[in-house]
Amino acid sequence: MQARSSTRPIRTSLLTLSCALMSASAFASTAETDVEEKNKALALAFYEDLWFSRNTDKYDLYMADNYVAHDIGDRKNVTEPAIEQKSIADFFWANGNMSGEIDYQIAEGDLVATRWTWQYEPTTFLGRVLHGRDDLPIINVFRFENGKIVELWNHRHDIDTGMPLRSTIKGFLYGTLVALLPLAWAISLRRRLSKAVAGA
Repeated sequence: MQARSSTRPIRTSLLTLSCALMSASAFASTAETDVEEKNKALALAFYEDLWFSRNTDKYDLYMADNYVAHDIGDRKNVTEPAIEQKSIADFFWANGNMSGEIDYQIAEGDLVATRWTWQYEPTTFLGRVLHGRDDLPIINVFRFENGKIVELWNHRHDIDTGMPLRSTIKGFLYGTLVALLPLAWAISLRRRLSKAVAGA
């Protein structure tokens, strides 16, 4: 009887410790979920202000003073000032109208992935030449620190747009130009040769 009662304080202590650890784990999980939800809301507001409406002056609410960008093509691991995001959005707003739809967001730790569709209607000649009318699927991944985007990955599905066709036409025109230069040189040589023969 005495041995049984002497183990009771140990069991009580272990139970208390177990409950405390479970509470701490639940608190940490809740705190992490709160941060993830705040980051998702910030990412959503970023799109709403810069890409779905013309509030590009609010860029500094979302971007760290400097951030690291990873884009398709050669633009990888590039450090840029925050205002670059405003400049990019302003360029498209100056040449067309933009809107979009958020398809879904996923958050894990300090990362937020957003799959969205960018809708662009060019209103200038430059906008039509450079981009054309597009509904472009995009996946962005933002890494947040202290409520600001410090790193971003940009994955665009350019094949769904007119960009491949524009690239093909551009390549054809450059190839034609390169082919015409030797032809023009050959015609020039032939004329000189004809003059030389006629003069002899």
